[in-house]
Amino acid sequence: MSNWARGRNGSRRRGLETGRVLLFLVMFSVAVPAWCRQVAMRAGVAPAESALPDAAQIQATAQVARDQATTGSIHGTVVDKDGSVYEGAKVQLTQEGASARTATSDSNGQFQFSGVAAGAFQLAVSSSGFGTQTVSGALQAGESHEVKAVVLAVTSTTDVRVNASQVEIAQEQLRQEEKQRVFGVIPNFYIVYDPHAAPLTSKQKFNLAWKSLVDPVTFLGVGASAGIEQATNEFKGYGQGAQGYGKRFGAGYTDGFTNTMIGGAILASWWKQDPRYFQKGTGTVRSRVLYAIAMSVMCKGDNGHWQVTYAAMAGGLASGGISNLYYPAADRNGVGLTFENFGIGLGDGAIQNLIQEFVIRRLTPHVPKYGASKP
Repeated sequence: MSNWARGRNGSRRRGLETGRVLLFLVMFSVAVPAWCRQVAMRAGVAPAESALPDAAQIQATAQVARDQATTGSIHGTVVDKDGSVYEGAKVQLTQEGASARTATSDSNGQFQFSGVAAGAFQLAVSSSGFGTQTVSGALQAGESHEVKAVVLAVTSTTDVRVNASQVEIAQEQLRQEEKQRVFGVIPNFYIVYDPHAAPLTSKQKFNLAWKSLVDPVTFLGVGASAGIEQATNEFKGYGQGAQGYGKRFGAGYTDGFTNTMIGGAILASWWKQDPRYFQKGTGTVRSRVLYAIAMSVMCKGDNGHWQVTYAAMAGGLASGGISNLYYPAADRNGVGLTFENFGIGLGDGAIQNLIQEFVIRRLTPHVPKYGASKP
């Protein structure tokens, strides 16, 4: 075969091969996309064309954009007078020409309103036992407006009685009192700086006694006292060592427990007397001194009248009598010692009242700011 013939035959073969390749590519370009669509449909995947927004979607998106251009949001935090976040406060949003909306502060004291029309607004923040606080402002379109922290304050007893029960008022005041600590550490729960504080219920008297008795500082104080007694070998019958210290600690804590629980809770509930000391706070020094001394044998009844403090005195006598059951025999002098300790207790109470009247308030942070005391 000539070179020309061989070349021609070779060209024909290359032409056929080229045609086959082109045909294969055309078929591949048609078959593969169709196969991919079938696979996607079997897998539940919508074709790519469906991902394109239809007219309704476009209109909805445009409406959202228009709403965002004419509305905004309002958020803020509710706290009490000590700066602690307050949960459960009711927040009402009002705007001219719009229905009022309400929200409740969460566990972080926060509240939020979204989709608020631009313009002037007013917030009213309220909670049982507190005065209503109002906040006004103006919201710009698209703005996320943060309201300055709203501080709730306890209203006077006269104002609160309209909206809250005596029990609710007493509970809120008691909550404030339980934050009172000398130097921010030592419990000072049994002192009242509001001359018109609501009376406590029996449950509240027991809760106050228990909170005082289980406070860590109470245990530290008893422990320190027991250590001093052991160092001076007081109550020799208890001996020394860990056993002796444990007995002194137990006796000291039981003394405080029986006195507080019997006089400040059980008998105070029975005779309806308030176990707390009401600071006078105003008047001449002489009048305040006489008041503090008198309060060692007087107290305020749940009816608001001053009475002889039968509950505290009977509680002291009962506690002294019970102590004869666990103090060493050598330190038990029967009824004589009980009444002797009772007299000493009255004197100690007068001294403690004087210190409360003139000193302790200055050393106690977080004192509720009630109305001024009356002479």
